[in-house]
Amino acid sequence: MDSKIAAVLDIYHELIHKERTSPREMPPGGRDGGQDRRLRAVGPETGQLLNILAKSLRAPTILELGTSFGYSGIWLAEAARASGGRLITMELHDYKSAYARDMANKAGLADYIDFRVGDAVQMISELETGVDFVLVDLWKDLYLPCLEAFYPKLNPGAIIVADNMLRPGDDNVKLYGESIRRKPHMTSVLLPVGSGIEVSRYEPA
Repeated sequence: MDSKIAAVLDIYHELIHKERTSPREMPPGGRDGGQDRRLRAVGPETGQLLNILAKSLRAPTILELGTSFGYSGIWLAEAARASGGRLITMELHDYKSAYARDMANKAGLADYIDFRVGDAVQMISELETGVDFVLVDLWKDLYLPCLEAFYPKLNPGAIIVADNMLRPGDDNVKLYGESIRRKPHMTSVLLPVGSGIEVSRYEPA
């Protein structure tokens, strides 16, 4: 990581630490169009693993479902830059995407990111290219609809990572885990990293 990226990650890590250790001081949270100010970031351990996995691919098209305020996108965009790829990141709310874009500019990574705002399932269906890496980290009731949308877009050898598979616990993520393991040509493992991640790989015959 160069100094610009490290400085931006330090800003995020300070915000993550405050959010996790001072719950009474947490900003408002919710699903409406302007009150959700919580990062809900994957954290440094998961971020580093995402970076390593994405770098293992050659010139990958990386799809991030749930830009939020841009933390995981920094890790993924750095991997895209290093491996000759690009990141497409999708977010429902424009104010979150705008914050993420500003941080990416500060990190010197904005040129490697395609920021898209809107309904994730619809935007996935409109993708004109296959994808090599997917991060699933948005509202949990969207995990399964997004899986059904991006599965036909997967290139051979694609890696899929879904966050929050162990904590805080949700029936929707359990359904996602069961569903992705039933998909043809898919191998998958649940890892106790961060809040729990399901790491899957698509290998058609």
